[in-house]
Amino acid sequence: MRLNTKLVMIMLTLLVIAVVTLFVLNQYSQNEMVQEIQESSSFVSQAIQMSVEDLTSEFEPDPERLARYMKEARVRGVKEISIISNEGEIIDSSDPSKVGKKRDIKKMEKGLRAAPESRRERATANRSYELLVPVIVGDQQLGYVQINLLLDNIRTIQHENFVNRVVATSLVFLLGIIFTIFLATRYTAPINRLAAQVRRVADGDLTVSFPVAGSDEIGELGRNFNEMVTKLQERENLEKRLYEAEHLSKVGQLASGIAHEIRNPLNYISLAVDHLKGEFVAACPDKGERFVPLAEKIKEEVRRANYLVVNFMNYGRPLKLRIGEVCYRELIDRALPLLRERLDEQRIAVATEIPPDLPPMRADGEMLRNCVFNFVTNAIQAMPGGGTITLGASFDRETETFHLTFTDQGVGIPPEDLPKIFQPWFTSKEAGIGLGLAITERIIREHGGEILVESTPAQGTTFTVILRGGR
Repeated sequence: MRLNTKLVMIMLTLLVIAVVTLFVLNQYSQNEMVQEIQESSSFVSQAIQMSVEDLTSEFEPDPERLARYMKEARVRGVKEISIISNEGEIIDSSDPSKVGKKRDIKKMEKGLRAAPESRRERATANRSYELLVPVIVGDQQLGYVQINLLLDNIRTIQHENFVNRVVATSLVFLLGIIFTIFLATRYTAPINRLAAQVRRVADGDLTVSFPVAGSDEIGELGRNFNEMVTKLQERENLEKRLYEAEHLSKVGQLASGIAHEIRNPLNYISLAVDHLKGEFVAACPDKGERFVPLAEKIKEEVRRANYLVVNFMNYGRPLKLRIGEVCYRELIDRALPLLRERLDEQRIAVATEIPPDLPPMRADGEMLRNCVFNFVTNAIQAMPGGGTITLGASFDRETETFHLTFTDQGVGIPPEDLPKIFQPWFTSKEAGIGLGLAITERIIREHGGEILVESTPAQGTTFTVILRGGR
């Protein structure tokens, strides 16, 4: 429901409540006032009837009867009753001191009028009224009856009705204020939360989302906010891909230059070392034991430099896979000799857990050997104090997938670095350009596989490569 619709419904509801409440109170007050007037009129009628009886009676009026009547009549506001003859003589009265006195008939006003205020009435704020009614029987006027009334009951009813209406109106307005505060709190709280989320987005955090719980303006605003964040995430991912593509283009250009400028000198150095080794060993056989290891180390460094160049070239150009049947054990045997000297220097042992009945894989053997080389190289760098690297393999015949594992006992990978290890140029080592795992992940992805990582700091890391049995 829309916010403006809710506000209109609340206002209409409060208006209906106010009108119904005031109507009920007014009806109650009117009924009470009519009842009060009826009861007062009944006592006035009785007083008139007594006056007629006294005026038409041949005997003297009974003052006791009027006194008994006044005991009950005073409760209904009848203050005093006087029966007056046509000559103006008070022949009977509830006030015995007035009996026998004369009243000026010409100055007496018939009907209901306000009586002159006494000092006591002014002090108590009570106002009395005089009702003068002629007593006529047939065509003959017998006299008058004068009734002094206090209409305090009616005024009290009117005052109570006014107070009740004011209280009811105040309660309705108070209810409206409570509803307004509730509605304002209900809508300002999510707006404040949304403002906090907007500040986080402005600070660069695009992982936030706003929970949408309704179809009103706040819900629509939340949906628009979530859509905006989604588009910003898509834009950020697109910028990252464009940035990566730009880097790949630059790397490709750099690799092309390196291939011509560096690989030829490296090949010449490698051939020159072989030539020098042969000539020196033939000329000085007694010094061959010292010279040959030095020559091999030079060739190893040349191979490492050449490997860096190959990494540049592989990452900067599209991969062209040459799929064929590959025996994984033979692939391991061809990759490890290149790293044997480093393994021995750091006292690292390599254990293989490859079942003898492991079927051949369909993959690019040279690319896959490069992946094994990168995994083992990373394991060596993570184990400066020595240990064991375990190379495992298994085949799931139900899913027809190979599971290749590479487990080390090294320093492990910090949890905050796990999402970044396959990003180009990311490295936690002082030496390295951060392309080894990026190239490996790219090769595995081109084969239609995936890489899983499990690492515990100070205990070791396990990389699991999942490859399909065929393409």
